Amino acid sequence: MATIGKKTANRKARVRRTLKKNASGRPRLSVHRSSAHIYAQVIDDAKGTTLAAASTLEKDLKGSLKTGADTSAAAAVGKLVAERAIKAGVTDVVFDRGSFLYHGRVKALAEAAREGGLKF
Repeated sequence: MATIGKKTANRKARVRRTLKKNASGRPRLSVHRSSAHIYAQVIDDAKGTTLAAASTLEKDLKGSLKTGADTSAAAAVGKLVAERAIKAGVTDVVFDRGSFLYHGRVKALAEAAREGGLKF
């Protein structure tokens, strides 16, 4: 029987495999959610570089947020990563939720990134 870690890894690999088929050269907006914080980065897989990144651990966000583990914090990170990606010249991305469900904080980050100007 597969362990929870193995199931999570399989789900993450399945999502990433599907994304790479449908990406058609676009960078991906990758999201990681922990129990205390949320992280997002725009990655160019062809070059293997990170073009923009944001998280709730940054000083400018950390002071203005009540906690790093709620939907308002995720929305703030989404807007910030969208701002930085557009500054880096990226407007079209593919959303990579990893092994996380598109719900709650992940959904709030995605919607804020769309409002910030990213298209996916």
